[in-house]
Amino acid sequence: MKLLTVGDVVGEAGIDTLHTLLRRVKREHGVDFVIVNGENAAGRGITPKQADDIFAAGADVVTLGNHAFAKQQIAAYLDERQDILRPANLAPQSPGQGWGIYDGPQGLRLLIMNLIGRCDMHYGPDNPFLCADKILREAEGRYDIALAEIHANATSEKLAMGYYLDGRCAAVWGTHTHVQTADERINPKGSGYITDLGMTGPIVSVLGVRVEQSIAMFRGDLTEYFKTAPGDCALSGAVFELSRDGKCTSVTRVWERCAQP
Repeated sequence: MKLLTVGDVVGEAGIDTLHTLLRRVKREHGVDFVIVNGENAAGRGITPKQADDIFAAGADVVTLGNHAFAKQQIAAYLDERQDILRPANLAPQSPGQGWGIYDGPQGLRLLIMNLIGRCDMHYGPDNPFLCADKILREAEGRYDIALAEIHANATSEKLAMGYYLDGRCAAVWGTHTHVQTADERINPKGSGYITDLGMTGPIVSVLGVRVEQSIAMFRGDLTEYFKTAPGDCALSGAVFELSRDGKCTSVTRVWERCAQP
């Protein structure tokens, strides 16, 4: 099977880019299943309408991150839906769920876990490594292929997770930094890996934000609330080709440009 993972969708421009490109990318790469990180769809957070829009664009599962609850109206949505995941290692009373088992192609059962890192994230989730162990134990015998997203700031933490889950998850990928890394690989025990998928949103921007606003912040100037940058956008992610025995046979970075009207 082929899995497409799509990096952090930024703003309405990012959602529009999904609607324009996602189905074509799926068709061109022969993709069977799509996972999209949507935690920046509202800039910070995601609304139920935006989540619906991402599903309508072709996502099978939506993942979130440190801005999961920035829009309070998403809480009930997370409890109602099984196909949108907030980080599993957040406080247990948090709305929603952090992992699930989904029907994939050819009768395959896909275990998908959404984890969040702890390095430089300015709050204290549970240990994501121990959380991954717990999920794999609880789901043992109920899935065919395991997949993991690690939403983290430190490349070292993401790399460590990739090796930690090597041979136990068919694919491990990172999100959060909005910059696509060029280190896609198959790790020694057969897991596909990439440190960061990048983002889906404005190309001429600073992580999706208007360039002049970001520069003003770093200069120490007063600036208004960040706005999504205008202009052409790109869809950024990776395609993992996976065998039925839970191994990865190839990883391909994806970066597709989309002209904005």
